[in-house]
Amino acid sequence: MKSVFSAAFSKSQTFAIVIGLTDGILTALTLASGHLVAGTKPTIGLSFRIALGSAICGVFVFFTAEYARLRGELIHAEGQLNLASRGQFVTSQLGKQVRAEAFASALISSTANFLGALFPLCLGSFMPGPALLAVIPSIVALGLLGLTLAHIVRGRAVVWIVALVAAGIALSIIGVWLHIA
Repeated sequence: MKSVFSAAFSKSQTFAIVIGLTDGILTALTLASGHLVAGTKPTIGLSFRIALGSAICGVFVFFTAEYARLRGELIHAEGQLNLASRGQFVTSQLGKQVRAEAFASALISSTANFLGALFPLCLGSFMPGPALLAVIPSIVALGLLGLTLAHIVRGRAVVWIVALVAAGIALSIIGVWLHIA
């Protein structure tokens, strides 16, 4: 029996969501950490701007990569079928479907990117204590994402959690060094 998660999302949609969430959380950490070390928590406005910027960049990056991947699969299928001329699939209804699928996946990824950046930063802005503690919601979100991914791919939860949390801490340190926002 399929799980509720696997029934609700296809592999490509799950991939888009994972990419979006991971990119959103890590981008937010990188951009906001310099702000946090300076002693100021991100405002709702800054959180929204960071999330929107991350999502806008993410939609173009994801669409480009996904469309290129899917077109490559069409071209590969043409080669496997030994078609006389190249590009028949790309200019057919299949080509339109590939474009639509890449666009839909890019929107899903961008939405996840926006939410992945926005919610942890907003939660962090309301946390009591020093501004540096505002990274905790983002780090916790990465840990929860790692736990979820470990469950989906039947991996070791500790490895996934540690890897994502370590990436978040590393990008926070890089963000402090870059001091962008």
